[in-house]
Amino acid sequence: MGAEHSKNEERRSMVFLRKGPKLPAWEDALLAGREPKSLLKRGLRYVSLSLIMKGMTSTPDFLWGLHEVQKLNLSRNQLVVIPPSLGKLDRLVVLNLGGNCLKCLPKEIGLLRNLKVLFVNMNCLKEVPAELSLCRKLEVLSLSHNCISQLPLSFTDLTCLRKLNLSNNRFVQIPLCIFALRSLDFLHLGSNKLENIAESIQYLVNLQIFIVENNNIRSLPRSLCYISSLELLNVDYNAIQSLPDELYLLRRLRRIAWNPMDKGLHIAHNPLARPLPEVVEGGLDVLFNYLRDKKERN
Repeated sequence: MGAEHSKNEERRSMVFLRKGPKLPAWEDALLAGREPKSLLKRGLRYVSLSLIMKGMTSTPDFLWGLHEVQKLNLSRNQLVVIPPSLGKLDRLVVLNLGGNCLKCLPKEIGLLRNLKVLFVNMNCLKEVPAELSLCRKLEVLSLSHNCISQLPLSFTDLTCLRKLNLSNNRFVQIPLCIFALRSLDFLHLGSNKLENIAESIQYLVNLQIFIVENNNIRSLPRSLCYISSLELLNVDYNAIQSLPDELYLLRRLRRIAWNPMDKGLHIAHNPLARPLPEVVEGGLDVLFNYLRDKKERN
């Protein structure tokens, strides 16, 4: 009777284990006695490691010994802190920390001198460490959906930065350091608290996509019209009443755009003064001709 009871208990235990929560891949590997390096994937370009959606609240210690990793994805977990040990992964080229609960980044992020792409979107950041500007090779940076209201002046050193997403934050004005980033071709500042666009925007001579939708902008600066590379200008959902006469100089804007994905001029949902609403309805050519004639008359 005792032996049979013991077997029944053992069977119930086995069923419980089978029905229990599945271990994350890295925990499963380590419990099986495998080397952490066996988790790395060696592609044509990068040695990568993905720990996406593993329910992690902290980073596993073995991670900081994987010095050869170049592409690391820790997105969509529940991480609250990234330890200073991050600086040991000095071969990182791509780092994705998006969709966590991070309130800050370690200063040691500045040791990642090979970093080109950094995603820290959808976190709880209130500030960005000045040391990030030491990542001089950085080309793509997303800080969207945080609580950031300013950037360190040292960001002027990020001279290779091409794409910057600061949407859904708390910026009241465009940080001055941004106007020094002459390589920028994409700048997203939508869903902030911007009230104006500084005349210094003209220094971003390579800007192709500029998004400032859903802010409190009342007018567009004349200097914006001299960025001849602009292909998409999105000022939807602002408080714009008039347009600069020189807007017709933006010849790479091909149309009045209504689909968010389309290139062109997005100007819907603004309290444009008459006759601008009717002119805009006629299309971009009609708008540009109107503005050109208006300028010549003046």
